[in-house]
Amino acid sequence: MTHLLLPLPADPPAPEQACLVMVDLVGSTRIAHGLSLGAYATLMAEFVQVLMLSFEVHGGQVLQHQGDAVLALWPAERAEQALRAAVEAHDRAAHLGLAGSLGLTLQVRSGVASGEVVTGVVGGQPSAYGLPVNYARRLCDAAEPGETLICEAAARAVGSAAALRPRPLPPLRGFGPDCRAHRVLPGAVPTTPMKTG
Repeated sequence: MTHLLLPLPADPPAPEQACLVMVDLVGSTRIAHGLSLGAYATLMAEFVQVLMLSFEVHGGQVLQHQGDAVLALWPAERAEQALRAAVEAHDRAAHLGLAGSLGLTLQVRSGVASGEVVTGVVGGQPSAYGLPVNYARRLCDAAEPGETLICEAAARAVGSAAALRPRPLPPLRGFGPDCRAHRVLPGAVPTTPMKTG
């Protein structure tokens, strides 16, 4: 039996050029094993909330979070802000107050990809569809702890605003062998100073 909840639209949504950032917490399963469920849930809630607020401050729209990962979207012309948010996520995680009180230092990895997407609301949540969504996720998965990887298109968009170094990639599921990425060098992107206290 075939189910069709919605008919195909007569006027499908228009594609837009966007920059996607995916940030994922490193070692979340190991952390979960070392904490009570209540402490782990509270830590994850604070981690996700801090990233969401940071992305929004930089003009991003948070699309979804899945426990220990957050995905956000910027218009393509704001790729530099997206990259700044991706890089800043490392410091945000490392200085999370609750993690420090639990004796933990958190690390993240992040991926940045640009291209054509279609956006809309699904189940009451903002969503985006298109290859850059998957590409940002694959780059995030390929990044080392503490590393931000940015695709070739996004690297062109930020131009000289960041110091980048070409980075060989392992095969990325769903993408061909010609994918090119750059590693964002530490201190290469000006970030918003962390507030303490």
